Amino acid sequence: MAQRPVAGQGSPTRRPPLTWLLIALTVLLAGCAGHGRDGGQGIAGEWITIQRGDTLGQIARRAGVPLVRLERFNPGVDARHLAVGQRLMVPARDERAPSGGPYRYRVRPGDTYSAIARRFGANAQRIRAANPGIVPTELRVGQLIQVPLSGGPTRSAASSTASKRPAARPAPKQLPDPGNLPASARRWPWPLDDYRVARPFGTDQRGALQPMLLATASGSRAKAVADGEVRFADSMRQLGQVVIVHHADNLQSVYALCKRPLVESGERVTRGTPVCEVGRHDGGPRLLFDMRHGGKPIDPARVLR
Repeated sequence: MAQRPVAGQGSPTRRPPLTWLLIALTVLLAGCAGHGRDGGQGIAGEWITIQRGDTLGQIARRAGVPLVRLERFNPGVDARHLAVGQRLMVPARDERAPSGGPYRYRVRPGDTYSAIARRFGANAQRIRAANPGIVPTELRVGQLIQVPLSGGPTRSAASSTASKRPAARPAPKQLPDPGNLPASARRWPWPLDDYRVARPFGTDQRGALQPMLLATASGSRAKAVADGEVRFADSMRQLGQVVIVHHADNLQSVYALCKRPLVESGERVTRGTPVCEVGRHDGGPRLLFDMRHGGKPIDPARVLR
């Protein structure tokens, strides 16, 4: 990808590890995306992000859905060990999760039969067979479908077998798969007019994931890469001023290390709207730019033109 040179900018002399930035961004996204403005009633049917002090029981009460249904819609989640930044799918009130299935599931942005099957440990072909009147390539957001669960031992048989072997360690916590990147996330403009990629998105020598860092000229302003709503515009320790914009199709863009925000939380912005003045980091004007899909980091180069 072509990069535009910045007058007077040289390569940084050092590249300090910034893994903590990704950790901090995850916590920050939890704070701005976890709760709706309506006191919780609007979270039914949505993805939410765990905040400090949350429990599954509290979330179920806020959403107005039974706790067991919330648990069954998040089969990989350990209710006793919720982690800040962890994302949960909150079922809508007309969705169902009977023991053994089939689930009644409402299609969400980016869903495919394969993604739904992975989420619930089901089989994509069985989902297709259970919904004969629906074309798999023409799923519509909000459409109700049947999700039969994969066959397996009965609860009593499974319990008997489990009692004969040592308990397995719980699997590492991971964000739920939000599905394939939506078709709308293509050829978005870069957040800066003049920039140089000081560090691309990717893993460092130790395997730690690093966000993208852009070098630019003094006084530059970062611009929104797409239409959306500002969910956070304030300071955060070690990240300076931060702006987070939520876009359609469960996408988020993050602008960090800013000098000052130019927008306010709750404000609607259009593509190209200045969102912050770029601050200084590592000896020069730098913008930490991060993109998320369903809260999971993605390489901005996949979306930006």
